[in-house]
Amino acid sequence: MSDELEGKHGVQSLEVGMNILKAMATGRRSMMLKDIALAADMPSSKAHRYLVSLIRSGLVEQDRLSSRYDLGPFALNLGLVALDRLDRIRLGLNAITELRDRTNETVSLAVWSENGPVVVRWERPRRPVTVNVVTGTNLQLLTSAAGRVFSAYLPEHQTEALLRREIESGKSPEGITTLAEARALLADVKAQGMAIISDHYFARGVEAAAAPVFNFKNEITMAIAVVGVERSLDLGAESRTLAELRRSAQALSARLGASPDEETDAER
Repeated sequence: MSDELEGKHGVQSLEVGMNILKAMATGRRSMMLKDIALAADMPSSKAHRYLVSLIRSGLVEQDRLSSRYDLGPFALNLGLVALDRLDRIRLGLNAITELRDRTNETVSLAVWSENGPVVVRWERPRRPVTVNVVTGTNLQLLTSAAGRVFSAYLPEHQTEALLRREIESGKSPEGITTLAEARALLADVKAQGMAIISDHYFARGVEAAAAPVFNFKNEITMAIAVVGVERSLDLGAESRTLAELRRSAQALSARLGASPDEETDAER
């Protein structure tokens, strides 16, 4: 059999397996083999062979007492991950729009990528002088507010290489020349629950603050940032803008299923 035919056979097999999973999902409860075969429009013997493989992968499980089949733990986990990825961006976009309206400041939403935080959307305020945040921009970990938030709450092994690269390239803030000094800075971010940068920002004449957003696993999944022109953005202890930023991030975390009374995985 040629590689091309073998490849097509593999895809066809996957499609058959997916039809079985769709039939089980549509059933809305555990099912007997004959019912699955009928819903998937195939002989019971064929359905059984696929179910064996699906059980091994964790996509399906079988109750030994009733012999009924149901979706397995891996299928449930895929559903939760898909829900998190689908809803988090939509909810995040709504959150930054509302925060922009309440603060009349530039607000951005960032997510984590293999190259660090990346801006997925920003909202412009209604004022004559604003800061433009370019969608798709990769942010530095130590000289951006969102970068500091992600670096503070992500597991250290996930950020160490990027942090070392910034420090060794001379892109870290003044006074941060070692990884230990960077970790101390990030510990302060965690203690405050947000990152505030009034100097040493990666863009001259710009100030920013960012807060973490957590998902149902209590892991950081996004960062919301407020960005403004230097000395025009209130970053003081009694700042209404910072209070609104914190409230927005906490409300979005709650919508994503985070438990406010539990520690995040990064803190454990």
